Amino acid sequence: MKIAVVGSYGVGLTMRVPKAPGAGETVSGARFDEGPGGKGSNQAIAAARLGADVAFLTAVGDDDFGRSARALWEREGVDASRVSTSAEPTMVGFIIVEPSGENRIVIAPGALDTLDAAAVETFRGEIEAADVLVVSMEIPMDAVLAALRVGRESGTTTLLNPAPAQRLPDEAWALIDIVTPNQTEAPILLGLDDDHGMDDEQLAERLRDTGATVVLTRGGRGALLAGKDGSALRPVEPMVVENVVDTTGAGDTFTAALAVSLAEGKNLAEAAHYAAAAGAHSVTIAGVIPSLPSRDDIAAKIGSSR
Repeated sequence: MKIAVVGSYGVGLTMRVPKAPGAGETVSGARFDEGPGGKGSNQAIAAARLGADVAFLTAVGDDDFGRSARALWEREGVDASRVSTSAEPTMVGFIIVEPSGENRIVIAPGALDTLDAAAVETFRGEIEAADVLVVSMEIPMDAVLAALRVGRESGTTTLLNPAPAQRLPDEAWALIDIVTPNQTEAPILLGLDDDHGMDDEQLAERLRDTGATVVLTRGGRGALLAGKDGSALRPVEPMVVENVVDTTGAGDTFTAALAVSLAEGKNLAEAAHYAAAAGAHSVTIAGVIPSLPSRDDIAAKIGSSR
């Protein structure tokens, strides 16, 4: 099965501090960590680990971070031959984490801001050859729409992971086969206020009214499926996890596993169950890349839940 991914790559630079500095203050005693990230890259690597033939489109800088990214994708078996190199630096996120877990994040998109419709056009062949196209939204909206449009023109199943969420242009909905928001992202996609007063079922139905099939993820409560055929809403029960270590990569793992399972010909309920098992595995391991599962990992998780 073939998966095409259009999305982001960036590096997280994390400082764990004894306290957040005030204006003009220097704080010592921090611990530093650096690691690869970006939703698109995480999803591409996760799909490759699950046995898919994966092609990835993003933009990186002509810098050490960009070169490290290309080495990572080569090790993981992701085809990054269409990734563009920009004069702008590779995206970085500066993350300050206090002892309480409270964090402050500043993102410099850099090269990602240069990813546009023209870059997507160079990726048309990969999208046409794919069974499923996965698009996430840490990239400019022009690139999101261009990728979805090429997917629709190619007859490739289009899956939008709407993170970070923003209200979608009306034209986008006709280009989306499957959308996978979480509970926070769903109302934003619909342009609803914080006091919208809708429960998960109502949000799923409103999203289904756009013409897309909806997989509304609900963290420890599993997911909710709303098929565009108008069938009854269907819950996906969560996998039991005894020891949650790190939830950072769960969403990207879920998305990748869902795409791979759909590409294999599974129906939506089967694919969502598989994706839930993948997400449940990922939260038991610290760090996004180390937490991305293999097929054996998911099989073991499904087996242990019976």
